[in-house]
Amino acid sequence: MKLKQDATTAGERTETEEPSTRRTALHRAVRAAFRPERWRRGPFLTALALLLGLVMLLHAEIPNRSWHLGSLVENLLPWFGLFVPLLLIAAVWRRSTAAVVALVLPVAVWLGLFGGRLTDKSGPGGDLTVAEQNVDADNPDPGGTARRLAASGADLLALVELTPQSVGAYETGLAAAYPYHVVRGTVGLWSRLPLGDAQPIDVMDYGPLADTRPVDGKPAENRALRTTVATDRGPLTVYVAHLGSVRVLPSSGFWTASRDIGVQALGRAVAADASERTLLLGDLNGSLDDRAFAGLTARMRSAQDTAGNGFGFSYPASFPVVRIDQILVRGVTATSSRVLPDTGSDHLPVAAGIRW
Repeated sequence: MKLKQDATTAGERTETEEPSTRRTALHRAVRAAFRPERWRRGPFLTALALLLGLVMLLHAEIPNRSWHLGSLVENLLPWFGLFVPLLLIAAVWRRSTAAVVALVLPVAVWLGLFGGRLTDKSGPGGDLTVAEQNVDADNPDPGGTARRLAASGADLLALVELTPQSVGAYETGLAAAYPYHVVRGTVGLWSRLPLGDAQPIDVMDYGPLADTRPVDGKPAENRALRTTVATDRGPLTVYVAHLGSVRVLPSSGFWTASRDIGVQALGRAVAADASERTLLLGDLNGSLDDRAFAGLTARMRSAQDTAGNGFGFSYPASFPVVRIDQILVRGVTATSSRVLPDTGSDHLPVAAGIRW
């Protein structure tokens, strides 16, 4: 009987001591964290954490006059969040309370900028499914790419970076699924529904000097078109575009001159278009976080931002780090947005459901 009582007493004492031990350990940890020397440690890490938060918070204020640094930062902005865990590991290793607390700023800013993109905003249904892909001028198997795209089930399929040598393969590979198509230069639209009123849009020669150049001096390559899709709900205007490439050059930084000319031309065309329902499908060679696209995003909404799940990165196909293939809508609602599987190009195709 005495042994049983001793065991019971020991058990009660253990149950009483466990919460007390936990509270003591917590108090010790709090006291250790708030020791003055912990706040003085790691001033460089603290400064880096604050700088990271300020760069993300004030990205629109980063000058773009030299090296187009502002645009470069905005295209890579989601990836700035990767610096947070690295700085946190360094702060914990350095036992710097100040650095840990300073990381609250970049975490809050990143979540404010991109937290909404981490939720699934897609919904059921839609009147049409549309898709876009840069099929790669150097694609070794355009026929295979065409078959994979036809299997996507899209009603409208926009292709950019077509070449004279590859157009025939796409026309053959997509003919059964898409009885209607239009090609202008390096861009084209394949459709299950009738198309009409197709015209090229010059996105390569725009600005004050454009009107002074002779017609035969303008580039022969066409990289954008406008056409109309006849639906049972009325006409739908579709733009297909492939804007100029961007480069990171040692001499000039983030070179975007050709692309930015195209953005202005495309923005002017969309602004002047009185169509009630409009889509823009294409490789715009930039993230829509880039300030260069403000004129377009002020008039049209991104399907990925409004109805996607995640960032929807599309390039490069082997390890996507940025979304430069875009689907923008005006006068219709995006119900879903997604990135499709690899088709053999250096870009991944993107798709969206729309309704009106």
